[in-house]
Amino acid sequence: MDADEMDIDLDGAGADIDSPLSAPSASGSLPAVLSELAALHRRASSSSATSPSLSLPSITYLSSAPAAVASLFPRLAAAGVPASSLLPPLEAALSAHPLPAAVAYLRLLLAPASPLLTLFSPLPFLSLLLAIRKAAAAAAYANPSSGSGGGRGNKRKRNNQRHQPAAAPQAAPSLLPRALSLLADAAGRLPLRAHPDARRSLVDTAAELAAFDVLAAVLGSDNHAEAVQDVVRALAPAVLSGSKSAARVGAVQFLVTKFVPLGAEEGEDGVRKAVGYLPRYLAVKAPDKAESRALAVEAIVEVVRALGSQERDGFAGYVVAMSKGKAKGRLLAVDLVLAMLPVLLQSHGDDCDLEEGSWGLKCLRVLVERCSDIVGGVRARALTNAAQALVVLSERGVEVDQLQEVMRIGDMGLGELLRQRCTDDKAAVRKAALVLITKAIGLIGRPVDESLLCAMGAACSDPLVSIRKAALAAISEVFRKFPDEKVMKEWLQAVPPLVIDSETSIQEECENLFLELVLNRICQAANLNLDDDSIKLEEVFPEGTLDLLKSICDGEVAPCIKKICASLGKKKKLKPVLASSLQNIITISESLWLRSCKPIENWTAPIGSWWLLSEVSSFAPKSVNWKFLSHHWKLLDNDGQDDRGKACSQVEPNSAFWAVNRVSLLQTISNVSMELPVEPAAELAHSLLTRIENFDMNLSEVDAHVKSLKNLCKRKAKTAKEGDALILKWAQQLIRSAVDILDQYIKEISESARGHSFVTPLSSKSRGKKQTSASKSTSEAVIAVFTVGSLILACPTANVKDFTPLLHTIITSGNSEPRPKNLVGGTISFKELAPSLYIQSWDTLAKICLVDDKVAKRYIPIFVQELERSDMATLRNNIMVAMADFYVCYTAMVDCYISKITKLLRDPCEVVRRQTFILLSKLLQRDYVKWRGVLFLRFLPCLVDESEKIRHLADYLFSNILKAKAPLLAYNSFIEAIYVLNDCTGHGAHSESQRSSDRRPALFAIRSRSKRMHIYASLLKQMAPEHLLATSAKLCAEILAAVCDGLLSVDDAGGRAVLQDAMQILACKEMRIHPNICTDNSEMDEEGGEGGGTASALLAAKGRAVTQVAKKNLIQVAVPIFIELKRLLESKNSPLTGCLMECLRALLKDYKNEIEEILVADKQLQRELLYDMQKYEAGKGKDKAAAEFEAGPSGTTRSPARQTPAGAAAANVDASARATVRSVLKEVNRNTPTPPLHSMSVPKVKSILDTAGPGSRLPGVLESVRRLQSFESDDEN
Repeated sequence: MDADEMDIDLDGAGADIDSPLSAPSASGSLPAVLSELAALHRRASSSSATSPSLSLPSITYLSSAPAAVASLFPRLAAAGVPASSLLPPLEAALSAHPLPAAVAYLRLLLAPASPLLTLFSPLPFLSLLLAIRKAAAAAAYANPSSGSGGGRGNKRKRNNQRHQPAAAPQAAPSLLPRALSLLADAAGRLPLRAHPDARRSLVDTAAELAAFDVLAAVLGSDNHAEAVQDVVRALAPAVLSGSKSAARVGAVQFLVTKFVPLGAEEGEDGVRKAVGYLPRYLAVKAPDKAESRALAVEAIVEVVRALGSQERDGFAGYVVAMSKGKAKGRLLAVDLVLAMLPVLLQSHGDDCDLEEGSWGLKCLRVLVERCSDIVGGVRARALTNAAQALVVLSERGVEVDQLQEVMRIGDMGLGELLRQRCTDDKAAVRKAALVLITKAIGLIGRPVDESLLCAMGAACSDPLVSIRKAALAAISEVFRKFPDEKVMKEWLQAVPPLVIDSETSIQEECENLFLELVLNRICQAANLNLDDDSIKLEEVFPEGTLDLLKSICDGEVAPCIKKICASLGKKKKLKPVLASSLQNIITISESLWLRSCKPIENWTAPIGSWWLLSEVSSFAPKSVNWKFLSHHWKLLDNDGQDDRGKACSQVEPNSAFWAVNRVSLLQTISNVSMELPVEPAAELAHSLLTRIENFDMNLSEVDAHVKSLKNLCKRKAKTAKEGDALILKWAQQLIRSAVDILDQYIKEISESARGHSFVTPLSSKSRGKKQTSASKSTSEAVIAVFTVGSLILACPTANVKDFTPLLHTIITSGNSEPRPKNLVGGTISFKELAPSLYIQSWDTLAKICLVDDKVAKRYIPIFVQELERSDMATLRNNIMVAMADFYVCYTAMVDCYISKITKLLRDPCEVVRRQTFILLSKLLQRDYVKWRGVLFLRFLPCLVDESEKIRHLADYLFSNILKAKAPLLAYNSFIEAIYVLNDCTGHGAHSESQRSSDRRPALFAIRSRSKRMHIYASLLKQMAPEHLLATSAKLCAEILAAVCDGLLSVDDAGGRAVLQDAMQILACKEMRIHPNICTDNSEMDEEGGEGGGTASALLAAKGRAVTQVAKKNLIQVAVPIFIELKRLLESKNSPLTGCLMECLRALLKDYKNEIEEILVADKQLQRELLYDMQKYEAGKGKDKAAAEFEAGPSGTTRSPARQTPAGAAAANVDASARATVRSVLKEVNRNTPTPPLHSMSVPKVKSILDTAGPGSRLPGVLESVRRLQSFESDDEN
């Protein structure tokens, strides 16, 4: 050491030392040190007092002058001072001046002539290690980078600095590295074999300070065999720490480079075993948290990579065994398998070690087997790791057939495994399965299993956003890879509806996928030309193009695709080439039809082409050719279209779409009207007006004609005001024509009905002509009424005051109210004579009400009246649609009729029920209708509707929309729902909802208990743990206690059903509260995040608190009520006593050891419950043992020839059950065995059957039979 450094150390070390023996000089010398040692030796010889410490100058001199220390011992010997006299003052100095004294002590131990055995002692050495630890801690504290830097930390630091010497933080950085370096040099020379405690302390100190050279010196000494276990134990916390620190990296590197090589073949057996078991020890000590576990797996694999092949195989076997142990070990095993794959499979391609019996194959099978683990977290992790394992294997060139064999579990292939996991009850498992589908799509193969497709489609409507995203990616990847018809159909059913998802990112992803997988494929047909040898249309276009066009115009998918196209058009993502491609498809189809010499009047364009063109043309109007539109309009709108329609329907089945094509063509013309030339637009407008005025079109074409005519008039007019005037002019013209037609029709029908009795009977030929004429006039009247409805929406300012009375005449015809005899149409019923006209009149009147509030105020009560009494499903459906529109325009006017409107949720017609459900759901989402009153209760039966579609919609409403919009509604209305679903009005507190004006109060009651339990379970799943706890208390207080107090009678069927439902709800699994229920609700949080870990910890604490409160509620509230209720039911001999005992058994099975404490108030009930539980467990064990025997040890079913020992197994279980029951009976009878039946003194009772004659009745039996109600279904028991 040079002089400058020595001066710095001296200044830093001696600034604040106050020793009684310190010399005046700040720097020491060898004579001074010798003089001081001699004085201390004489003092120790003459007195038994504790030796004082060496002075700081002497300590500083010894710690900084290696050459002087080398000559110290000879001069001490010459002075007659023994070397052992150094230990007491050094030990005292380690307390007074820790770090300088430690350096001095190490200098003395390393001196050439040092008497090592004399100077080394465990206690001073432990003090030395403690001094080094304290110095390291002070250095870390003084380092600003190691602290948080916050104000609180700085304040604490300033407070400490007031009480500590100012030089200590300065001495630590300079002396600590020197001390650690000297400790490393001394570690290999010290006699640690005889002092295991000192060795362990040295290893712990080195591991704590990341002094790996010290550990290397310990392992390199003669006592390394004894130190191996100490090193592993000390380094394990650093290796398995959850932070990516330099100490962890250094610890792992030390194990790999310094520790593992000790296990070479030429080493000792104990060392080799310790090295071989190192990864196992780390696996046992691995932490539970996800991020820490991942770092531990990384460290373990680094160690395994450095091991020999024999040790690697041994650890692989340990991982396989660990995968069959406890849940924590299984979870770690699936992570280790993935990380070890590159180690176990070191070759590539066909040489990859996946042969039968290899550890690589065994580990992969472990991963696949854990995909069906009983614990949801293990299943999810195994599926996630399996997806990454497939990527690793694919990169190594493993063949698809071999991968399919690896991913097989017995007879269950990959497709079946994924299907089961996609419908798992754990959200994390479903998400992981969908990710695996995305990665393993190449292994699934064609044809894709239909059940797997359905599972992916159902996952697209999952309540969790992350699962919907994963399902969207998975099913889109399947469609991208295998564009089959089944895949295409399922994709279109699942993905486009996500455009109305509540999550914006899902909407955008849905639009992008539709653009990529549908529209871009159709765009490929833009530049195609018809070859000379082409015969079939499918040969011309890319595979799947025509199927896509046909599928996208499906009635259920079309509204969603319209919304997608509109959104893409607003974002300017619809390319003009798409419109050109659709025009090319239509043109090529026509040319190919003409090439086959078929009549052009029988031709129709490919299904969906005109429809999609009508949707995209508004965003690319310049890409649509007017000549193309004009040509096809002439084809579809020729003079003989009626005859053409008849001929087409007889020749070509697909020609039924000609009207749809006309509508789409008119929509396209309307979209591009502003780009059309003026003269052709005027000619087309005149043609459309003439067609409308004839009132002979298909109803589906009327709206398109009116809309197109309106847009063409705007194109023809020079100003907007002129356009509106022109539209009003022809609208009034058409309305007058419709008034004339409808008035004439009503007069003809009235005159025909009035004079029918006095007319001479017509011949059959004349009768046929008259019927044809009447049918034609009826059709004309229907079209006229429908046209007026379209006109009033297109031109709300049009005057229909002459048309409304005619509609009133039609909709009120046939009523029982007295009417004037001279009133036209008053004596006939259009509902019977012309049902289609009757229905269209209601529809048109509803459209008039939408634009005229005065008319609406007058006729809305009539709509509600017709909605209640009409026996026509079509009319009820249409009026329901109208009422939904009225709710938007006249909310206050319609809201009072909500109880009558919701009756349609139980309509006999499925279409009406589904339409009502959808419309009310939309109104609820838009806040036009509130979740109040009977509305929520009347939605509940939809969860168990006969229609699967309605059930699916109801599940989505309650699990998605309702949970987000009104999370407390299920909790607040739960008790009332039990009364309503059972049609019970006995309890005054819950009879208000039943006291309505409904004449059918049982309309919303559910007769089947299993269906009611499904509804209850659906509601309970939406509740938080604290709400479950409160619901449990409310069930006890408001139903069970009401029975005990006489407020709810169990003598009638409704009361019994309510009580039984309440007890079954309390016993169901959805009501049970576990400590981990909160963490289960947050299982989709990303693993490893700091926020996620903190949130999980808070939720876990919340779950434990709720569980404790639940136990307290059970003891203090529920059990006393159950005891009182049991006495009441026993006094009435009620069959519900058994249900009560089953409920109590389910509630108390988690508190088996505390039943005596809980049921201290009723010893008899306590004994009965114990007996029931023992009997239940015995029966459960019997079934399990029989099932295990049937399955055999390997999981295979035994053959009939080998099933003879089953009787012995069953007999053993029966004997065990009998013994258990006998012991319980002894306890019940206070250890008194039950005497046999023949020894009992049984009184003889005269049977009533002996005196009953053949015609006599048993009044007691008959009365009990009469009391049984037919309300319960066949599944009540």
